[in-house]
Amino acid sequence: MDMLERQSNSDFVRGRIELCLPALKAAFGDLWRTEPHREMTIAFLVLLHQIMRASVPLMQCAAERGDQLEGTDKSAALLGGYYRHHISEELHHDTWALEDLKAAGCDPGRILSITPSVEVARLVGTQYYWVHHHHPLMLLGYIAVLEAFPPADNKIDEIRDRSGLPDSTFRTLRIHGDLDPTHSAEIDQTFNMLPLDQKHLEMVGLSVLHSCDALAASVRALRPLDLFSGSPFG
Repeated sequence: MDMLERQSNSDFVRGRIELCLPALKAAFGDLWRTEPHREMTIAFLVLLHQIMRASVPLMQCAAERGDQLEGTDKSAALLGGYYRHHISEELHHDTWALEDLKAAGCDPGRILSITPSVEVARLVGTQYYWVHHHHPLMLLGYIAVLEAFPPADNKIDEIRDRSGLPDSTFRTLRIHGDLDPTHSAEIDQTFNMLPLDQKHLEMVGLSVLHSCDALAASVRALRPLDLFSGSPFG
């Protein structure tokens, strides 16, 4: 019996995420030590918005691809059901994130005019390729990574105080802090009910490792952003 057969599907995925923790912790640690704190926090919140606005379209693609494969792949129909359920939970979160930045005094038009970094395109765009040209299961590894690190209220308070931004700026971040543990448990349940073989697990493992690496790179690429209304800089 090999290693993959001695543990649950979700344990395998969590194990892959744990391998990436040092790099992710280092990237976020450097982020929160970088000045100016207000502008770096804005840059981080813009990054979150860029990631969030891709979430629902990605899952819609994956659900449709699952429908196409359900006749030949036992996991495909189950994946479609999960993605459609999760779409309903993530709907409009990107709009909320943009509203939070506007409440902080940022110009929404300038936020939307920013070209996402190569690192963000690599984080999100790889999933589109895998969904369309390989298997929609791989997106579940990406989602598992994004849901694995719910922000604690005390950490959000620390970021707020250091940045000097109003608490309303962090509304959506706090919502995710409350929801992500439940979403993470749902992902574990989904992994464990799917009929995954070793090849499937290796696909998910690759998606997890890539997503962690690209997320850390996206954070490391952040630079201060001054998007406050009336400011000529950014």
